[in-house]
Amino acid sequence: MNIGEAARASGVSAKMIRYYEETGLIRPAARTAAGYRTYGERDAHELRFIRRARDLGFPVAEIAELLALWRDRSRKSADVKRLAAERAAEFRRKIAALEAMAKTLEHLAACCAGDDRPDCPILEELTGGNAGGAAASPDARAQ
Repeated sequence: MNIGEAARASGVSAKMIRYYEETGLIRPAARTAAGYRTYGERDAHELRFIRRARDLGFPVAEIAELLALWRDRSRKSADVKRLAAERAAEFRRKIAALEAMAKTLEHLAACCAGDDRPDCPILEELTGGNAGGAAASPDARAQ
């Protein structure tokens, strides 16, 4: 199959297939006499593997590790499990950070009157908590 067919079969764009080949994530494609790339079912299967790993949030470097483990029939499942557990732990850290940010923003929004007055605890917080906010306002700095 040509690169367009491989892209359709795998769900990976032709541009990304070229990128993965350039970076060595996948083996170089076979070439026709005219220089066009050709792919087999095995290549499409590897590309689907890569797409699924990307969908699960693995960075390219870890996908390379996963591919190497997948290709190695004498692999230890503990090595694969370690990569998955580390990625999940990283997501948990990011989720906790995002939840803390959401909580802070919700608190600030609750403290803001949201009326026609210029006082705004949200802007005060963003400027480092300056009391009154006047010293941090653009008008005050321009004077």
